[in-house]
Amino acid sequence: MGPPMGHNAKGAGFALLAFAIYATHDVVVKTLGGQYASFQIVFFSVLFGFPLAMLALIQDVTPGTLRPVHPWWSLARVAAAVCAGFNVFYAFSVLPLAQTYAILFSAPLLVTVFAIPILGERVRLRRWTAVIIGLCGVLVVVQPGNAELGLGHLAAFIAAISSALASVIVRKIGREERAIVLMLYPMLANFCVMAVLMPFVYKPMPIEHLGLTALMSVFAFIGANLMIQAYRRGEAVIVAPMQYSQIVWAILFGALIFGEHPTTTTLIGAAIVVGSGLYIVLREGRMHGDTQAPVLRTRSRFETGTFLRIGPLLRLRERRSAARERAGPAAE
Repeated sequence: MGPPMGHNAKGAGFALLAFAIYATHDVVVKTLGGQYASFQIVFFSVLFGFPLAMLALIQDVTPGTLRPVHPWWSLARVAAAVCAGFNVFYAFSVLPLAQTYAILFSAPLLVTVFAIPILGERVRLRRWTAVIIGLCGVLVVVQPGNAELGLGHLAAFIAAISSALASVIVRKIGREERAIVLMLYPMLANFCVMAVLMPFVYKPMPIEHLGLTALMSVFAFIGANLMIQAYRRGEAVIVAPMQYSQIVWAILFGALIFGEHPTTTTLIGAAIVVGSGLYIVLREGRMHGDTQAPVLRTRSRFETGTFLRIGPLLRLRERRSAARERAGPAAE
């Protein structure tokens, strides 16, 4: 049996708060993206995120080294995460918030697709139908042929694909790799890659803008910890759909801060994408077995590689709690 309804309500509440903070994080990305290249924003975001990440990673009590058990899968996942992170930041910088989220919300649909070759997942007709309808919703958002498509739309598409790929790879190797390997490598790769590219686009940042990049790291840290509390209290099938609340914040922040007013077609397309994603999440919630729920197991927030991933971080906390419980009776 799952957690009581009261626990599910608390889990949903923590998740809603977490995604409100994540949406605020993305507002900062868009604000800075209007003045600085995405390479530079990602670089400083990771730089300021390292101290907070270390606070989480020192909790890893599992023995081992930092060498991955599956080096090639780990390399593919890191490459996908770095690609997703840069493209997410760029898309937020140049596209309206609501439109960016609508495209990024296709990532859970793409997780279902990638789970077939990578996880050996068997997808039946109804889930395939949901995926196809959801991707048609993305086409409604971007309106190919009726509106000019730019690099921002391409970046959002690439980000959704890369994020989905990274998520499925984590699902494949997550049980055998240490949580610290899964979480630290994308941050290190982002830091190194952006450090190489940043000199070509670097623009001096005043202290207040550096403070905003630091604030992004704080938001990511708080959001991650709130999501941990959400999954500890509620069932994944209740918590995961809360990610779609970000579209509400996107519309609100877009109108109040950036003067963006989503078109009717954007709202219709977003509703189609969200509806398809919800169908897949709720359908997976009725299934049993680890390999039958790839979307639920990817923990909701799209991959950026700029901060710690929720799934491995949650497992890390669970292992630490289990170690404490084992040590308790032994100490007595």
